[in-house]
Amino acid sequence: MDYGKFKYEQSKKQQKQKKKTQHIAHGKEVKFRPFTGEHDFEVKLRHICEFLEKGLRVKITVVFRGREVRFKEHGENILDRISAEIEELGTVEKNAKMEGRNLIMHLIPKK
Repeated sequence: MDYGKFKYEQSKKQQKQKKKTQHIAHGKEVKFRPFTGEHDFEVKLRHICEFLEKGLRVKITVVFRGREVRFKEHGENILDRISAEIEELGTVEKNAKMEGRNLIMHLIPKK
């Protein structure tokens, strides 16, 4: 038997096993701005509810540009409102946290 062929087959087997054991985390991200309009908020909230019903994790980001960083409380109000609205569909995995110019919160679906 050719040693090169043997090594090739072994590497293919290892790749196949690795592929089977790999876990892929599926999730979605929804972005808001601090002064997002009421209708836009409702549409994005509907999308968040759909994602949670499908069993996907959701990352909610409030993006601040320029001088909008001064209005951090507007972003926090948006995230508080979202967490109150989706209470029966999901739970907050990570609370709101400021990362650079983004305010980020993670949601997971209820089982």
